[in-house]
Order: sequence, then structure tokens, then C-alpha cells
Amino acid sequence: MAEIIQKDGTWVFDGAALRLTSGRDKNVGVLRRALGELVVPLGALAGISFEQGRRQGRLRLRLRDGADPLLHATGGRLAEPHDPYRLTVEPDRYGVAEYLTDEVRDALLLAGVPGTPVSGYLLPGPPLPLSVSAGDGTASFDGERVRLEWNWKTEDAKAAAGPRTLALADILGVEWQPSAGLENGHLRFRVTGAPVRERAKYDPNAVELWGFRRDPLMALVAAAVQARLPHPSAAAAAEASREPDAPAGDDHDALLRRLRELGELHRAGVLTDEEFTRAKQAVLRRL
Repeated sequence: MAEIIQKDGTWVFDGAALRLTSGRDKNVGVLRRALGELVVPLGALAGISFEQGRRQGRLRLRLRDGADPLLHATGGRLAEPHDPYRLTVEPDRYGVAEYLTDEVRDALLLAGVPGTPVSGYLLPGPPLPLSVSAGDGTASFDGERVRLEWNWKTEDAKAAAGPRTLALADILGVEWQPSAGLENGHLRFRVTGAPVRERAKYDPNAVELWGFRRDPLMALVAAAVQARLPHPSAAAAAEASREPDAPAGDDHDALLRRLRELGELHRAGVLTDEEFTRAKQAVLRRL
């Protein structure tokens, strides 16, 4: 067993999984604290690295694409204080960090774990029920329904419709976007038959986030919902199966129109970056 204990957190590797527990240091973000202990099976790992610095070092885990609903829902946008897969290491523990890194790498090599994407989530997502208040509303999820309730800061046009209840079966996708600079963030649900508003401020299926302390906690709701939606690999396979065979004649023009449509859906926010890339590649393979 390999173990490293730091103010930033504790990582323990038993040969089959890594147990990540957040610390209580002031630099640990609210999201990591709320996650508590994460158990990452060896098969979910694509790699581990350790970077030394003069004042402190960094341990970093790299997960296989599609293994963690939290990473998928947040799209790699978690800032370091909230990222559970990074650990700050003090200089007097560099040797321990290097030992743990070698142990994990050796285990990955012996087990023959590939670095390729997975076809199903290998982490379960946050426990339920779950409720978070931040920005202009509260998002709750019980495993079957998402409920959005508004507060006094909500735009009148959005609040006038009252609370929203979204059945899981009607949710096509979810994303969490942090605020950046002058741009506000959001927790947004893409719902069957409902257009995506450009701004979360006016979107009844989105909570607008303004960069306050609790904003990252909305990523918990995003991850919990994502964990219960069809895995992205299944969505990509379904999209590919709907594509026609190799085009001839006028079909070539139809595929070009399809590419333009995908671009418009991506710009409108209906398709995420990942969904757009996959759908575009499926069309290009047939051009």
C-alpha cells in the first residue's frame, strides 16, 4: 500500500483503487470538501504524474475519457482548488509522492489498463438526494426529477413561470460552466422540445452563476444527473447508426448541409463541444 498525507488531502493506493480524501486546508475548495472521499478504481485511470517545484509539487491523476460523470459534466473546467484529481505536495514529501506515482504506474502496466475511452461510467457520481443553492436559484435532484426553484435575484421573466420540474427521461444533456471574467456561468439542462436560450439569465432550464463561493457545488448536481443519463459513448454510437451509407450524387450536398446544421446547433449551445466533434466526425467519414 502507498499513502501520502498532506494538508491538501490524503491519497491511498491499495493496488486496486486510489482513495482520495480532501484536506481541511484553507486552499481546498468547497467542491472537493463536499465530495468527501472518492474511490477511483485502477481501471478508470489513464495515468498519474508528479511535478516538483521549489515551494511545492503537484500530483495529478488523468482519468480515461468517459470514466467520471463529474469530469464529463464540467468539461475539464474545474479550477485547481476544486479539482479532486490534483494534490499539492510539500517538498519534504516529494519522495513519498514519487513512490506512490511509481506504484500506480506499475499497477497500470501489470494490469494492462489501456488509456482508451470507456463505454460506461466507472465512478458513480455524487450520492442522492442532492440540493444546492447558488446564483439565481436552487437545483435539487432525487434520481428521477430535477427541480429548479428561483430566488429574489432571478430575472422576472424567468421567475414568473414558477419552479421547474424536469423528468430525467426528458433531459438530453447537462453542463456546468463557471463564470470567467465578465461572463457569468451556469448549470444548464438541455430538455426535449425546449430551445436553449443564449443566456442562462433568461433560460428557465438553467441556473445562472455569478462567480460566488458556492457556484462550484452546482457541479455536484450536474455530475449526479450526468451519471444517470446514457453514457456519451452510447449517444455517439446512436448518432453514427443514424448516419446514411457513403453518399453519391445529391447525398454529398445533403451531408454538407448536415455539417452546416451541426455548426449552427453548436453555436446555439444545443450541442456541447464533445457532441459536436463526434457528430461532425461521423459525417466527415461519409464524405
